[in-house]
Amino acid sequence: MEQSRAAPRLQIVLGHLGRPSARDIVGHPTSGTISSASFHPQQFQNEFEKICRKEVKPLGLTVMRDVTISKSEYAHGEKMITKVQDFQEDKELFRYCTLPEILKYVECFTGPNIMAMHTMLINKPPDAGNCKKTSRHPLHQDLHYFPFRPSDLIVCAWTAMEPINRNNGCLVVLPGTHRGSLKPHDYPKWEGGVNKMFHGIQDYEENTARVHLVMEKGDTVFFHPLLIHGSGRNKTQGFRKAISCHFASADCHYINVKGTSQENIEKEVTGLANKLYGLANTMDLKDIWMFRARLVKGERTNL
Repeated sequence: MEQSRAAPRLQIVLGHLGRPSARDIVGHPTSGTISSASFHPQQFQNEFEKICRKEVKPLGLTVMRDVTISKSEYAHGEKMITKVQDFQEDKELFRYCTLPEILKYVECFTGPNIMAMHTMLINKPPDAGNCKKTSRHPLHQDLHYFPFRPSDLIVCAWTAMEPINRNNGCLVVLPGTHRGSLKPHDYPKWEGGVNKMFHGIQDYEENTARVHLVMEKGDTVFFHPLLIHGSGRNKTQGFRKAISCHFASADCHYINVKGTSQENIEKEVTGLANKLYGLANTMDLKDIWMFRARLVKGERTNL
C-alpha cells in the first residue's frame, strides 16, 4: 500500500476534527468522493428496499425500527425500517466493505489484515411533526459495543448515500475525545423514549466544542471507536441514508467484558440473541462478534 500518499490525505479529515471551533464544517472525503464506478448508492438503496419488502432475507441480518413507528402506521416498505445491520451475508450491501477506495484508508489504521466487524445501513426517520425527537442518536463511543481490543486498530468508515446536513441529522463529533478512555454508557432519560441499543455516555463535559459533519453523497469519514459522536434530529420530511462498516485488524483479540462498564450491553445483546435463536443463555458477546466478523483483506490471524 502507498502509505506515504495515503497519510497526507487522511490529514484532511483528521485536521478538520482537530479544529477548536464548534461551527459547521464540511466533512471532506480523503481523496474526493468515492468513485462512481464502484459506489452505487442506488444499488444499495434498491437492496435495502428489497429487504424492507422481505424479498430477500440475508442470514444474520438485524432489522430495526424507530420506537415511535407502529405497524398500523406503516404496513410495509422502507418507512417501516430505520436501520439494517449485520448484512455480512448480503452480497450487494457487503460490497461496500470491500471497496478499494475504502480499504486503502482503513489499512492505515488496521494494517494489512482487515476484518469487517459491524455493518449498518441507516435510514434515519423524519422527526417532523414528532415531538418525541426519537430520531436523535445520543452521544456515545462505539467501543462500548465491542469486546475486542486494542482500540487503535479499529476504525469506522461512514459514507453518506445522499447529502447530509444539520437539517436531516448529520453526525456530530467531539474533537479529540478519541484520546480519552471508554466511559460508562446507558440509556439516556429522554421523555420521548429511546431506540433499542441507543446507549449514551452518562458523564461528559457538556461544554466541549462540537463539530457537525456536513457531507455530500459519497463523502466518507473515518473515525476512532473512542471518538464521542452522535447525531441530531431529522427535521425534514424524508429519510436520511448512510452506510457504514467498523473494521478491525485481524490481529486484535477478544476480551471478557464481565465486571466492566460494558457488562450492561453484553446482557442486552446476548439476551436478545438467545431469545431470537431459541438458545438457553449459551452465547456471550464474543460469540456474537465472531459470528458477525468477515475477512476482507489479508489473513485472519486472530479475530
